[in-house]
Amino acid sequence: MPAADFPPLAVPRTVLVTGGSSGIGRASAMRLAALGATVVVGYNSRAKLAQEVVSGLEGTGHFALRISMEHSDTIEAAAAAVEQRFGSLDALVNSGGATTPVPAADLTALTDEIFDRTVTLNLRGPFATIRAFRPLLERGQGAAIVNISSIAARTGTGSSLAYVAAKAGVDALTSSLAKVLAPKVRVFSVSPAGVDTDFVPGRSREQLQKTAEKLPLAHVTTPDDVARAVVACIVNLTSSTGIVVPVDEGRHL
Repeated sequence: MPAADFPPLAVPRTVLVTGGSSGIGRASAMRLAALGATVVVGYNSRAKLAQEVVSGLEGTGHFALRISMEHSDTIEAAAAAVEQRFGSLDALVNSGGATTPVPAADLTALTDEIFDRTVTLNLRGPFATIRAFRPLLERGQGAAIVNISSIAARTGTGSSLAYVAAKAGVDALTSSLAKVLAPKVRVFSVSPAGVDTDFVPGRSREQLQKTAEKLPLAHVTTPDDVARAVVACIVNLTSSTGIVVPVDEGRHL
């Protein structure tokens, strides 16, 4: 088929990226805006950084909204604001979350408080976001949800056992919601490992590099590496849903 005969890619008109003030969320917002999408940059506490992201995005109409993964009222308020402005939503990138590093063998140090907060931020919060934005996504064009998971869900090794469990829950939700929300909304997990961000407190670039040297692709994953997978799910994988897409330099092998 000549290139001119290929159907155009389904670029989303409106996108919400939670955790959009830095890291994977910021990179995803940049990629999607460059394609022509209007992006809502969700943030928790770093309003100034979120505004800087908005200012640096290509195109117009982008704006920032506070969306706390811990507080469902902020998620519901954000859904109302997006509905008022756009009336629908074409894509949701669930990138909001946080972790508290605890050695896997130190079960005593993984307190109930740390466990509960980790699960709230990385599992309940993303679910609450999907719940709140479902009506808008079902009105969208070729709508898709991309949950930022972690290869920790598959390997059982991560910043804490609570984080591992939470991300495994995200992947299970992805599979279940792909069935529940079909055919109007596709659902994906993008599953990175060792991304070069400040997401894990105390983790150095040198540690990431040493780990990367042992991986098949011997490369430290960048936020943009993950963002390109996010875009692929939303724009290119129009006949896929309920899948986990590793972006881990082959760590899962």
